[in-house]
Amino acid sequence: MAGLINDIREFLAFHGFESSLQVRNGLEVLATSARSSGESRLILPLSLDAESLEEADKQSEAAYEAACSLSETDEYPLIITEDRWINQKEMMQQRLLAHLEVFIPIYARNCEVRRIDKSTAAKFLSRTHSYGDASCRYRYGLFLKRYTGARKMHQGEGPLPGELVAVATFSNARRWNKEGKEIRSHEWTRYASLPGVRINGGMGKLLKEFIREAEPDDIMTYADLEWSKGDVYMRLGFTLEGHKAPVIFEVDDQWKRFPVKPGMTVSTGNLYFRNFGSNKFRLKLTDYE
Repeated sequence: MAGLINDIREFLAFHGFESSLQVRNGLEVLATSARSSGESRLILPLSLDAESLEEADKQSEAAYEAACSLSETDEYPLIITEDRWINQKEMMQQRLLAHLEVFIPIYARNCEVRRIDKSTAAKFLSRTHSYGDASCRYRYGLFLKRYTGARKMHQGEGPLPGELVAVATFSNARRWNKEGKEIRSHEWTRYASLPGVRINGGMGKLLKEFIREAEPDDIMTYADLEWSKGDVYMRLGFTLEGHKAPVIFEVDDQWKRFPVKPGMTVSTGNLYFRNFGSNKFRLKLTDYE
């Protein structure tokens, strides 16, 4: 744990953030303050050292309970797992800075939505989303048109006009009959923006275009609790519908994750991590029970 915590603290110090090491609910957390608002921010580093599925279960339960407890008095902590910090360092560092209000802000009204092809979406998501690309039917890209007002690009920072800044993907329709009416339900499978960029209204703009084009009856999605509780979906009109069970991952010597499937042979010498599961959300666009 000390190595991961020290690495994060050195990164924070390099960017001008003071941090303190605290013990909350039996786990070590880093406390610092957001740059603009000065509000308290908590970081929960999770070293990976479980050598069995049982040990991974136990560690995950403790970490999830700590995250929930911390969110009762503070903002949901930023959870940094050792494998992500090592294997997806740029993404995690930019996510950490965004958590501390260090990002390039863009307004969605200064962007346009366009359909994109499979290779464009896959390339973007492999860089920006923790789980990379996913099977889908609809792929949308948000392209920057211009900077305005106080949001102007300065000193060469930020994406250039015309650049792809965010991607959202949606599944094909799952259909069922409800009281004689065919219901078409889609899953929102991925959303990601460029590292170091926060797009005000970006998710809503991409969602609106999908609804306009596909005319779904409802849309469901998941919020990985390793990242957030999914409050952004609530703000977009989704309702919390349930919880998806945690997934156990095997982590190899290159710090790459692979889901452990039922009946799969457990490898000796690798590490294991169980995530926190996901919150399930649904947006109903047709009235049905």
